[in-house]
Amino acid sequence: MEGTPPYRVLLVLEERVEADEADRVELSRLIRAGRALALAQQANGLTVLCLIPVADPQSLSEGALPAQAQRSLLDQLVGGDYSEAMELKTTVRVCAQAELSQELNDVIIENQINLALLEARWFDHPDEETGEARTHLDEVLRRPLCDIAIIGPGVEIDQSKKLLLAARGGPFAELALRLAMGVAAQNQGEVTMLHVVRSDADADGFDDSGDDTAYSDLLRGMTFEQRKRVRRRQVVGPNAQEAIVQEAQQGYNLVFLGASMNIGAAHAEALLQNPFGPVAKAVLDTVGPKRKRKAEVAESELPKAGPGVIIVRSGAPRDFYFARLQRRKQQSQARMASEDYISRLVDKWFAENTFDSEEFNDIERLIASKKSQGLTISLGLPALNEEATIGNVISAVKTELFDKYPLLDEIVVIDSESTDRTVAIAKELGVPVHVHPDILKGSGTRRGKGEALWKSLYVLRGDIICWIDTDIKNPNPNFIYGLVGPLLKEPSLQYVKGYYRRPITVGDKVYETGGGRVTELTIRPLFNLFFPELSGIIQPLAGEYAGRRSCLEQLPFFTGYGVETGHLIDVLERFGLSALGQVNLRERQHRNQELGALSQMAFAITQVVIKRLEEREKLRLTEDVNRTMKLIALGDQGLRLDVRHIEDHERPSMLEIPEYRRMYRKRLIKTE
Repeated sequence: MEGTPPYRVLLVLEERVEADEADRVELSRLIRAGRALALAQQANGLTVLCLIPVADPQSLSEGALPAQAQRSLLDQLVGGDYSEAMELKTTVRVCAQAELSQELNDVIIENQINLALLEARWFDHPDEETGEARTHLDEVLRRPLCDIAIIGPGVEIDQSKKLLLAARGGPFAELALRLAMGVAAQNQGEVTMLHVVRSDADADGFDDSGDDTAYSDLLRGMTFEQRKRVRRRQVVGPNAQEAIVQEAQQGYNLVFLGASMNIGAAHAEALLQNPFGPVAKAVLDTVGPKRKRKAEVAESELPKAGPGVIIVRSGAPRDFYFARLQRRKQQSQARMASEDYISRLVDKWFAENTFDSEEFNDIERLIASKKSQGLTISLGLPALNEEATIGNVISAVKTELFDKYPLLDEIVVIDSESTDRTVAIAKELGVPVHVHPDILKGSGTRRGKGEALWKSLYVLRGDIICWIDTDIKNPNPNFIYGLVGPLLKEPSLQYVKGYYRRPITVGDKVYETGGGRVTELTIRPLFNLFFPELSGIIQPLAGEYAGRRSCLEQLPFFTGYGVETGHLIDVLERFGLSALGQVNLRERQHRNQELGALSQMAFAITQVVIKRLEEREKLRLTEDVNRTMKLIALGDQGLRLDVRHIEDHERPSMLEIPEYRRMYRKRLIKTE
């Protein structure tokens, strides 16, 4: 309904290490249940979250590979149906084990979650010392920032028509009824509201009219059609727990009840040990299917007897919710002052934002995601005298990702005045070519790859722009889908870098390692020294990367070797570390440069770093840095020094170019 605030649901799953078929069965059931509950509440979106805890004293960066495995697993289980009005996405977060509750609260706040669904497995871990049951998410359940529902083993929502609501107007009864009614309406079922009368009461003198107010409060606001789905039932039993357990066996599919039901002051200490409360915990342990261990479960063997159990707990008022957000910001600012803040920040970023290209090898799913988001994707191929390799690069990408599967909406070569057959080969393969000096002639022209990339923003039309080098000897479609996949999956990402193994050729021998010498000897040391937030970038100088146009058009471009370095620093400054991602593209074979050329590259890149440091007042030099470099040359006539001027010029952001603004005026007006 127009004007209605969005309603967002979060399904929180525990990590499955080396997931087997039993794990897949269990996760599939939980995802189905989460999707059905979200639809029953007419939610705008369901986010499936996997929390990966890292035990002290391990670095959070060790969660990188587990995060990749869990992302792949969840994406496979969720499937690729993007036709529904309700958004469905998956995400993974890595944190210290002791900070699980804080991490989940952060996710709830950041995504403005209304309802969090937690699998009961979270509360099934015995304390290593005492052996007593404990929870990893105790703080979340005791002081919830949003409504909480605990999904017990065996819960199946889709076909559940007969629902039992064990609530007597307590603080969580309204939430339990709302969830139960949503499921009943979706499945054309009914809800039985159970009232337990103690067996030691005077049955002849019992009058339940005193409870009418509680039930009336629950029913208030329901339509006539909704009321027709509700019936009341009164039973006699020695206590609420036994009565609910006995009633639940009478053919119900689902049991809803509130946490800490019938808890008084005498149970305060027990509540600290068991946030469910004794009644809810006892019902969960007694009623319905029990979770079996690995290797015991096959889908056909899942226990069917007994209903599933869902325990609910209402969240804090919204004013408290946003007060907590402000408090969290203050705490974050305080943490930033600590010595290890940057190190932990980078470790966490590394674990969560380091992807593998094979996570995104389902091309049809990527295309569906692209269409559902209304996005277009362009591939720009910068080239200068690459006749030996450009044909294979174009063919490998175009055949698979343009002709067979329309992941790419356009492929364009940006040529820097090649003197060989580079341009002819591209045209023969049906790819348009733009010579970069002919683009934006009013802005003049400069030499360098960065200049070609900057001008390509003017001719490429995509919302996502991907660039790969054209000297690659082993081109593979994964270079493309690996780069654009994270951008299609994670809306917060703005810029994704590739990384890979880089064999090096010396003479006629190929060595498995040794490529990326400027990366390891120059830029990574400089980043660690002056921009430590970027110290987790594996290959900052990689020529394969992708970004959103809305990000790239805000960035200045250095015209030569410093373009990638400038991008990373500027994206960090404008959008924050979380906007950056990196993806493993496996292996890149290309033309290795001589040591002298690499020395010039390092010289230019160092100038870029110094320029950015001076602009941000992190470094002050008394004189301008020298722009000339003495190169040692050994020739037939002996040893000498050659002098070369090496300087990267800086182009302004494309948004500052009038021709660009005129061309994209409609889109710019829409976004401003």
